[in-house]
Parts: sequence; structure tokens; C-alpha cells
Amino acid sequence: MARAQGARAQMALAYETVYGTPPVGGFTKMPFASMSLGSEQPLLNSELLGYGRDPLAPIKDAVTADGDVMVPIDAEAFGFWLKAAFGDPITSGAGPHTHEFRSGSWTLPSMSIETAMPEVPRYAMYSGCVLDQLSWQVQRSGLLTATARLVAQGESIATSTAAGTAAELGLKRFGHFNGAISRNGSALGNVVSAEITYANNLDRIETIRSDGKIDGADPSIAALTGRIEVRFADSTLVTQASNGDPCEISFAYVLPSGESFTCTAHAVYLPRPRIEISGPQGVQATFDWQAAKATSPARMCTATLINTIEAY
Repeated sequence: MARAQGARAQMALAYETVYGTPPVGGFTKMPFASMSLGSEQPLLNSELLGYGRDPLAPIKDAVTADGDVMVPIDAEAFGFWLKAAFGDPITSGAGPHTHEFRSGSWTLPSMSIETAMPEVPRYAMYSGCVLDQLSWQVQRSGLLTATARLVAQGESIATSTAAGTAAELGLKRFGHFNGAISRNGSALGNVVSAEITYANNLDRIETIRSDGKIDGADPSIAALTGRIEVRFADSTLVTQASNGDPCEISFAYVLPSGESFTCTAHAVYLPRPRIEISGPQGVQATFDWQAAKATSPARMCTATLINTIEAY
């Protein structure tokens, strides 16, 4: 008997025309490292008395479908997750193509995502998937991955695929070695690690329905936050934090073949940190930063992906 193994699992993604309705085609095979996307329906214990010590049968509660997907930050497939996070990009160039994703859009696309375990067989289609949060870490070594947190409407299980033959993309991964951090256009030195989190702060539309599903997930006030840990070598960041002035911080990755990904926070505010001397080793300072809407450009952040894909 075949048993499910993560090594055999596959995932395909397509954008929806109608929220919660999987398209009949147009799916793309997506690389991923792990996922917890799933649907659950808890049971409510009976509160009724007068039937003895043994409880009565439980009652089903509302359906919840959500979870995280860990994906590589690469030159092509990552654009699908950026579109889910920011909305449709502004694409320019005849090749290579520049895709500019801007924060502030009130319209986010919904997706259908199918996960496949062919050996069982089990094909789970998650419809109405909207991206709630996209985050990743910047460090000196290790694999560069991002975590996409999704809110879905529902799940349907089948023994054969509903995605058909999914299109495949070329995989060109960015690595931490390809990364750089700049502040106001100049390289920011002495950075030990950094974290970036973009959140749409989705509002689930939990109306009363016979199937227990949500009606949608609408974006509310977005947030771009993170953390920068630096070796305390100068007072540049501390002075900025004390003065309360914003700065522009960019996180960029460039491949030798020309593909690149840049996430720029246009107005970053830093809190005044506590400078601790914890021992004989180097002194480090941690800044839990947050971004806001800048004056020029009049948005919070811009994510730019340059590759050979014509459109997302």
C-alpha cells in the first residue's frame, strides 16, 4: 500500500476570476519547502444536562481554512506570491521585464491552490486563498525562503487532479550571498541579521452560511515591520531613532545572470534601542522598525522583480 510522503507532494496555483471558484485551467506548478494550509472544523461539546454523566454527541462548529506555505525566494515563481501580497504589478521592458509591485492596493487577487499526494491518491483544492502575510529573514548563510500566510474559503478533496497539467517555471533561487541592505541609497554596514514582514491584516467576512465558510477576506490597514540587528559601530541608526526621522531601507538580491529582487521601504522609523553590554564580545543593537507611507513616492513600499516572465 502506498503511503503519503512529503517528497512526492506537489503544489499548483492559479488566480481566480470569481472568488472561491477554482478556474478550469491556467495552473502553474509552484516550488515549496513545506506547508500547513488546510481546513478544519472543530467540535463543540454538548452543554445539556439531565442525560446522565455520559455526554451527548458533539456539534460541528464553523469551518476554518488557512495556513502557511514556505517558498523559495526565486526569480520567477516568487512573483506569484508578490502579486498575491500587493496586487497587480506595473510591468515594463521588452525583456528582461521589470515587475513593480506597490503597496496600498485595495484589490488583492484570490487564488486556488491544489496540493497533490498522487500515491494515496489525495488532491486537495483550496479555493478563495488570499495572502495575509509575507515574511522572510536576511542573514549571512543558509537557504533563503519566505513564509506566505494564507486565508482560504474552503477545501475540496478528490482522487484525481482538478488542476490539469500545470505549467512549469525555471527555478533560479536567490541566496543570502546575493543580498545587500542599503539605507538612503548607501550600503548599511555591520548588519548581523534582519527580518521583514508585510501584512495585509485581512478581515474575514464571517457571514451566516449553510456550509460554514467565509464570504471573503478583505484587506485592511497594511503593515510593513521588521527587525535589524547590527554591531554597534557608530551612532547613525541610534541618532535617527532619537530624532524620529524616517529613512529609506532596501533589501536587494541580484543574480549573476541579471535577475533581481528588491524590496524598498520608503519611510522606515526606528525605535530608540537599549544598548546592552552582555559580555566581552561585540556589542549589538536591535531595532524593531516599522514603515509608513512616504511623501515621495506616496506609498509605503515597493517590491521590484526583474526576470524573463512577460506578465503575472
